[in-house]
Amino acid sequence: MAANALLKLRQALPELSATDSRVARAVIDDPTILDRTITEVAILCMTSPGTVARFCQKLGYSGYREFRIEVAAAAGREQAQRDRFHVADGEINRTDSAEDVVAKIAYQEVLAIEETAKALDLVTLDLVATFIAASPRIDVYGFGSSGLAAQDLQQKLYRIGLSATSFPDMHLAWASAALQRSGGVAIAISHSGVTVETSNALKIARAAGATTVGITNFPDSPLVEYCDFVLTTQSRENRYRAGAMSSRIAQLALVDILFVRIAQSTYDDMTESLRLTYEAVQGHRMQPGDGRTATDQG
Repeated sequence: MAANALLKLRQALPELSATDSRVARAVIDDPTILDRTITEVAILCMTSPGTVARFCQKLGYSGYREFRIEVAAAAGREQAQRDRFHVADGEINRTDSAEDVVAKIAYQEVLAIEETAKALDLVTLDLVATFIAASPRIDVYGFGSSGLAAQDLQQKLYRIGLSATSFPDMHLAWASAALQRSGGVAIAISHSGVTVETSNALKIARAAGATTVGITNFPDSPLVEYCDFVLTTQSRENRYRAGAMSSRIAQLALVDILFVRIAQSTYDDMTESLRLTYEAVQGHRMQPGDGRTATDQG
């Protein structure tokens, strides 16, 4: 399925030349600029029609015509979501009311999930699920906000009987990566793809013989250099990003999708593992009425 053309532009921005960046920013700021001819767009961006055409091709489109069609479709979907949540745009402003903030956060996070699902490479998804399901050892690396998604994936895999570990400490991650072997799988989660610690862990694991997987929002980021497989999220953060918001939601959605595909391929073993882990935990839950656990009542 095709990625949102506007999100593809945003993802590409860090790697673009100054000239290509002018074209990209012009389209991101006002997608209707593509209602104009390629010559008019070139003039507005202080470049040539040939440069605009090559820019479209670098992004994977056949030319200006296909690019403008895909951008128009993406802009239409984003506008439909804004209308659904009654927001003018997704940016949170200092003067927004509580109602505005709720609507904008909901808009951003729903859009992130929908666009991630729409753009997901299903062939790569199933290949990754197959490697993980068959692996005797799975490392999951993620630091900062991405560490939450790494822990979530590790816990899900552990509950169905797979030997998975995540690492809050980067030195432990690197040490574990160095002990990886052929047949092992190392998964790195990084929204930006530029977190040095995460890339280093994946680099070490790959050198040790592990199959490497990257989960990132930026498919051209440095992290990808060390990946055998890449799964991409599709999210954009607002200017008040004190912590991950839509990026975290997109990562967790992708983790859920990947986990279910793994669980489906290991169904018989998975159901028994879930039963055992459920029973181990259930006896320590608070019982209604008296505040005691089932173990206390034993």
